[in-house]
Amino acid sequence: MSPTEAHLVDDRSRAVLRRLELDVTRRLDGLLQGDYRGLVSGLGSEPGEARAYAPGDDVRRIDWSVTARMHETHVRDTIADRELETSVLVDVSPSLTFGTARHTKAELALAAVAAIGFLTDRVGNRLGAVAVDGRRIHEFRTGTGRQNLLALLHRIHTLSNPLDDSDHVNEGGGSLADGMHRIAGPQHRGGLAVVISDLLDPDWEQPLRRVAQRHDTLVMEIIDPRELELPNVGVIELRDQETGAVREIDTRNRKLRDRFAESGRQRLADHAEAIRRSGADHLVLRTDRDWVVDLATFVDRRRRSGRVNRQVRR
Repeated sequence: MSPTEAHLVDDRSRAVLRRLELDVTRRLDGLLQGDYRGLVSGLGSEPGEARAYAPGDDVRRIDWSVTARMHETHVRDTIADRELETSVLVDVSPSLTFGTARHTKAELALAAVAAIGFLTDRVGNRLGAVAVDGRRIHEFRTGTGRQNLLALLHRIHTLSNPLDDSDHVNEGGGSLADGMHRIAGPQHRGGLAVVISDLLDPDWEQPLRRVAQRHDTLVMEIIDPRELELPNVGVIELRDQETGAVREIDTRNRKLRDRFAESGRQRLADHAEAIRRSGADHLVLRTDRDWVVDLATFVDRRRRSGRVNRQVRR
């Protein structure tokens, strides 16, 4: 990359980060007040109060002695620690460059990273990131504060917008599953893990279970409406962003459009079920919706449900 090209990338990154800061710090903070601003309250390791079981609670937290005495299922909360370490795994592979609505999927993924940084930005909390581009893993050390978050966003934005995207040859070690194995490893302290991806990579369910065993885990699935439904616009060419393969299809064919829509619905249902089985939370963000409202609704619902972080293996 020449100095001129690098300067242009830096200018674009700064403009993107300024817009993100306005969206996240103003709109999200306006929607989530007080304690609702936090996505999680911090990991707990000391036993706390017992309370009645609520849907969504981890069954492994059931206190059987209290349940026997009260004749009603109770779970035991834990006392929150002061510090939380958040590990973000973000997908920056070529499929994320697609987008037909308000944003590309890559732009929405970057916004999700910014929101996670904002929601976990408390004194002592640490944020780190791992990015996978289909060829290699990029790991950024954990740190605290706004400058650390802005540096992470800048690096991730640069990875998401390479000047030359013609070479998509997989060099190994850069799949979504590889990234999950990385954040589930001992080098990442148990805490909060957030996976941000369109989940189009194969073979991620088992690695996700490993992540959820070690961390309180949230999967943010990024989708575009054209991945779920084709409009009737005649003959078009579709290009696979991962492989470069091009296929011509006739969207006037009603049966083809119906099969495409059914395939999209089934894929989303399969993803939701796999995430549920892993024990992780699931949030779908769409490029044709207001992601700030969707995220705020999710956080508010998560807080109101009374869910707390389960104990994790340190």
